[in-house]
Amino acid sequence: MTQPLPETRPALLALHAEVRRRRERAALGGSDYRQACEEIAAIEVQIARIEQPQQDPPGAPAAPSPGA
Repeated sequence: MTQPLPETRPALLALHAEVRRRRERAALGGSDYRQACEEIAAIEVQIARIEQPQQDPPGAPAAPSPGA
């Protein structure tokens, strides 16, 4: 993958669908198939990053609760 991944979930999902279609057209086990699999994995990791709430690094003071 030569271009950076999109920043938004909808754009990532659209790219995910496009790359899945490319993987389905590729010969099983071929280099195009493997490349598409790697791109799908990278897209899925980026989607997970967006969906996960931001976490403080270990040892950082906890943020105050709203209304506290």
